[in-house]
Amino acid sequence: MKEDEKTKQSISSNIGDNMQLFHELLRVDTNFDVVYRTMKIGGRQACFYFVDGFVKDAVLQRIIQYMCGISAEEFPKEAHEFSKKHLPYGEIGILRDVDEITTQLLMGITCLFIDGYDACLTIDCRTYPARSVSEPGKEKVLRGSRDGFVETLIFNTAMIRRRIRDPKLSVEITQAGKSSRTDIAICYMEGRVDTELLKKIKKRIEDIQVDALTMSQESLAECIYPYKWYNPFPKFKYSERPDTAAAQLLEGNIIILVDTSPAAMILPSSVFDIIEEADDFYFPPVTGTYLRLSRMLITILGVILTPLWLLFMQNPEWIPDSFQFIMIKDAVNIPLIWQLLILEFAIDGLRLASLNTPSMLSTPLSVIAALVVGEFAANSGWFNSETMLYMAFVALSNYTQSSFELGYALKFMRLILLILTSIFNLWGFIAGMLIFVLAVVTNKTIAGKSYIYPIIPFSLREVKRRFLRARLTPGEKES
Repeated sequence: MKEDEKTKQSISSNIGDNMQLFHELLRVDTNFDVVYRTMKIGGRQACFYFVDGFVKDAVLQRIIQYMCGISAEEFPKEAHEFSKKHLPYGEIGILRDVDEITTQLLMGITCLFIDGYDACLTIDCRTYPARSVSEPGKEKVLRGSRDGFVETLIFNTAMIRRRIRDPKLSVEITQAGKSSRTDIAICYMEGRVDTELLKKIKKRIEDIQVDALTMSQESLAECIYPYKWYNPFPKFKYSERPDTAAAQLLEGNIIILVDTSPAAMILPSSVFDIIEEADDFYFPPVTGTYLRLSRMLITILGVILTPLWLLFMQNPEWIPDSFQFIMIKDAVNIPLIWQLLILEFAIDGLRLASLNTPSMLSTPLSVIAALVVGEFAANSGWFNSETMLYMAFVALSNYTQSSFELGYALKFMRLILLILTSIFNLWGFIAGMLIFVLAVVTNKTIAGKSYIYPIIPFSLREVKRRFLRARLTPGEKES
């Protein structure tokens, strides 16, 4: 038994003892939002406990009205019989453990104690404050559904169930965090999921020893798979789209939903899974393939373009005559490496400023950014126009894929390439490219498989599906 594990305590059949116990546990006199309601049911003393704001008032009112008409002769001897005869509601439970009752009550479930019963009747008529379902701001599509996950767990599971009407879809609920007791839903398709990986994930979630998942999914991700600081490439794909989550479930992946988080964790995820987007599948195969390959090419160019240009600027004799136009025309007042690094941080500063700027001031911020990082910056002599052009392409390339984690991993690789190229010239560029390639190739998914499958190990069947969205023949599907 673990040191912090408490001995289970059961409630009494005397309602006075139970009320005294839960008044102390819930600190009813101090917490204004913890409400209790005493009444007579069939001549017996009864008491409701619930959290104000978590209960559907109309439903609870009807249940109380119904119970007021129960006579003493109709009163069953057991709590289970009472729930079957006199609780006209769908989601009913019977609990006896004090800790479990307390947890359920704080989750929003109404608890009913009746004198003479050594059990608590739970009525799940809760409702959570929730925003309306809308399209995710980061994963917009040109065609397709416009709904997205919200912060309420039950709504998110319902949106997945709406898309997969198969009894093999399993949604298991568990909790983590000693104080927060955050609800975590593990979704998978029976018969398609990797059972060994599923067992490993469940075991890791059960073994989490934290006080609270304060940062929701990121806290959970770090608990079930500790990151290696020297490899920034993400192990998980996050999506706020229920259609993406449903498609990944049908492919045999595991979806983890955390209460209060409007995104799904998809695992295992390779780099090609993370780069994929819904638009790749909402268009015909040729268009979807073009969008996917364009995104991959722009992502790679976003990493190597500025380091490669810096390398040529340091070695102008390598530039062919037909590409002499890439040379800097004006005087260089600040070394190119410092111009590039300053603009890298300036772009991040503008991104952070845009996140924290009220919507009514977003237009003035855009005007200021255009002036500061635009023509005025070039005319002041701080930056050359060619430097700003290439950095503008890099900034735009960051928005061609939706994963913030992958975007910053690529940014760190680009910074390493820039610094090594500026110090060691050609050998520095080669060393930076080796670091980049090794960081990707040596990385593993959470299932322990290659991060760049189907390139390593090579699979022609998967290459066709991943890159060309080709329709596989029956023989290829079986192999």
